[in-house]
Amino acid sequence: MNVQERLLYQDDQLTISLAAAPGVPAVALVGEIDASNSPALATALAGCRQGGYIVVDTGALTFIDVSGLRVLVMPGLPPSQRWIRLRNVTPYQQRLLSMMGWFYQPKVRHAPLWD
Repeated sequence: MNVQERLLYQDDQLTISLAAAPGVPAVALVGEIDASNSPALATALAGCRQGGYIVVDTGALTFIDVSGLRVLVMPGLPPSQRWIRLRNVTPYQQRLLSMMGWFYQPKVRHAPLWD
């Protein structure tokens, strides 16, 4: 399958890319997320949503703070209404989620977002 990436956002810390392919939108995050760029992350992810859920690959994040976790986990919504599915969650990210009481069990632990 020929998948093309489209840059959604980039700053000195974070790059957000979208896989342009039919089906569920797939977003890759590379770098660091903190309070300075988590609003841009929320905007970029909301702009990708096409009614269903989107897959977000967090495997290339080197840092994420609570503001970034809140964007990805959507703690204010009941689990059935959360439209972000995480992929390639690192052990560090899993530990943070667990420490905060946001128990996340990824279905796919280490799979490429796209080929």
